[in-house]
Amino acid sequence: MSDKFPGIFLLVAVFVIAVCGLIYELLAAALSSYLLGGSVTQFSIVIGVFLTAMGLGSFLTRHIEDNLVDVFVGIQIGIGLSGGLSAAVLLLAFALAPTYQAILIIVLLVTGTMVGMEIPLLIRILEKQAALRITVSNVLALDYIGALIASSAFPLFLVPYLGLLRTSFLFGLLNIAVSIVALRVLSGMLVRKGRLKRWAYLSAIILTVGFATSGYFTSYTEMLLYQDSIILAKQTPYQRLIVTRWRGDFRLYIDGHLQFSSIDEHRYHECLVHPAASALKHAKRALILGGGDGMTARELLKHENIERIDLVDLDAEMIKLFKDYDFLARLSENALRNPKVHVTVGDAGKFLENSPDFWDLIIVDLPDPNNISLGRLYSKSFYKLAGRHLNRFGILVTQATSPYYAADAFWSINKTIKEASLGPEGDLRFSVYPYHVYIPSFGDWGFVIASREELNPDRIQLSDVPLKFLSQQLLPTLFIFPADALPKKDLKANRLDNQIIVNYYRRGWKQYSQ
Repeated sequence: MSDKFPGIFLLVAVFVIAVCGLIYELLAAALSSYLLGGSVTQFSIVIGVFLTAMGLGSFLTRHIEDNLVDVFVGIQIGIGLSGGLSAAVLLLAFALAPTYQAILIIVLLVTGTMVGMEIPLLIRILEKQAALRITVSNVLALDYIGALIASSAFPLFLVPYLGLLRTSFLFGLLNIAVSIVALRVLSGMLVRKGRLKRWAYLSAIILTVGFATSGYFTSYTEMLLYQDSIILAKQTPYQRLIVTRWRGDFRLYIDGHLQFSSIDEHRYHECLVHPAASALKHAKRALILGGGDGMTARELLKHENIERIDLVDLDAEMIKLFKDYDFLARLSENALRNPKVHVTVGDAGKFLENSPDFWDLIIVDLPDPNNISLGRLYSKSFYKLAGRHLNRFGILVTQATSPYYAADAFWSINKTIKEASLGPEGDLRFSVYPYHVYIPSFGDWGFVIASREELNPDRIQLSDVPLKFLSQQLLPTLFIFPADALPKKDLKANRLDNQIIVNYYRRGWKQYSQ
């Protein structure tokens, strides 16, 4: 074997371990965001703890003087096990343990410390093959390239096609593969080859079994997390979709958050659609932003004056589920198959930016603003953009989370829409009307109507359409708020540069989830 071959192998190893190390970091952050919400918070915590652990690992290598190759191989086996099992451990911790965050930090410290030891050890091993200047530049260049590839592949390929659990096991196996190849290529430099070989192969078996059974493991942990039977689970490029059933009740969860219960979803969708649609009996064109389950479209189709409904949803898989699965399509009375409904897959904001069209009615049926990606769709600039696509007498209505559990978020949305209508552009002025309804699955839930013309909620006459919940007598009461539910004076509007709505939302729901 030539003297160059071990050096080439070690440089390849640098690239592989760089990819693996960043993948473990992304896995922990993504999984924590999925389980706990608050992507910025979770990514910040994970990155901070992981980098600190890497610094600790790098520091510890100064105390390693002998058997550098043995230590390097042993660390590869350790990282393969800790990183490869990390997603499974975190899922079980969330389902069974009382303190998820503590276990998350332990996993990050253990994996991060060993990852931090890799590069210093490799540099010391490689410096025997070439000048230190060349060694360091080669190692750092490959490390950065590996990080680029990992950060690109993770959201584009790994999560959509493998899922978090299989990705974890796969990259654990890559670390083990590096150790096994090292046992052959660097055999002459090893002291404890036999022991390391046994651990490497045992670890490979554990991770291979984990990869092969990850589907069963995911189903088991999700059964622990959801009290009803899971009948459909789908990881899309954007979110985790779970559909559960208990007797006749179907429930949809997105990233662990309940989106609807089929028993009472009609209360939400009737109140979202019919007050505004009834105030616009001349309306012919409607736009739904979100609403990929088709239920908002179902309610709009009850109004015969509506000739065309454009529906924009980010997730093609969401549309496919509620269009192609008969038991889900029946919930919306096959609304997504109706020729009046025209579906576009894409981002709501980008759609409005690029569209030259105008609508009589725009309905915003998006998930709650629990992260900054969604928070921007509840911002002043977004409502200004939507307002510019309304016809002269048009109405915009949005769901606005709970005025009880997240009161500050609800009233911030109300204030944001009011501020979006201020300024010199007289054609963008809104009259704004907040309202709410009790939904058993969610509690008190809020909405906001923004009309280009002034409305009197007491005089809105519901259209003669079939309704299960909403009535003419009930409608005016939706716009009445008790004294203890009125907004605080110091609430701020949501802007792209502050995303205050996300903080309001998390703070509100947190006090009721503890």
